Amino acid sequence: MHFEFLVEDQSGKAALEHLVPKIIGTPHTFKIHCYKGIGHLPKDMGSHTGHPRHRILLQRLPGLLRGYGTTFAQYPPDFAAAVIVVCDLDDRNREIFHQELNAVLDVCHPAPIARFCLAIEEGEAWYLGDLGAVETAYPKARKEILNTYVNDSICGTWEKLADAIYPGGAKALRKQGWQAVGREKSNWATRISPHMDPNTNNSPSFVSFRNTLTQLAQDTR
Repeated sequence: MHFEFLVEDQSGKAALEHLVPKIIGTPHTFKIHCYKGIGHLPKDMGSHTGHPRHRILLQRLPGLLRGYGTTFAQYPPDFAAAVIVVCDLDDRNREIFHQELNAVLDVCHPAPIARFCLAIEEGEAWYLGDLGAVETAYPKARKEILNTYVNDSICGTWEKLADAIYPGGAKALRKQGWQAVGREKSNWATRISPHMDPNTNNSPSFVSFRNTLTQLAQDTR
């Protein structure tokens, strides 16, 4: 199977570049497309495609999925492909957000095979699901902070990780501005994800992501 991943930022792309091969293996293939934020779904999903230069994931999503549906329909029967949308739940209601995302497929004719995988609350939850990987990447990490984290809790996840591994914690990082936060998140992805073991991760949302990929890959065998 071929997987097309749509992620909301560069840090997500950096993490998946290391994690996806560990999950799907060969002979499956994949490509990752990153955007400049998550944004909001357009109200008129039947006609709005979003401006190509405005690389905001949810604004572009209806048009992207329609395009994938048309493209995938032209593939030969023995070539399977799927779109995997990966984004943060943030402060959204999980059930409602899933309903909204699945509704996008209703305006796609034909609709692609698509799955929506949410990191709860943020992508850093997936790193914190593997504390061994965090500590390998950051040997001086503050274990007393890491050990207080409850997997997939709504607690200010990136701030929790920053407090454990960044000098001065989240407060010091936030003072440098959001661009600095984004750069540091990419650093975390690049340093932590190579050490992560997808089979032992304790984040329920990561387990759901892993199982989604595994099931799709198995269905094509």
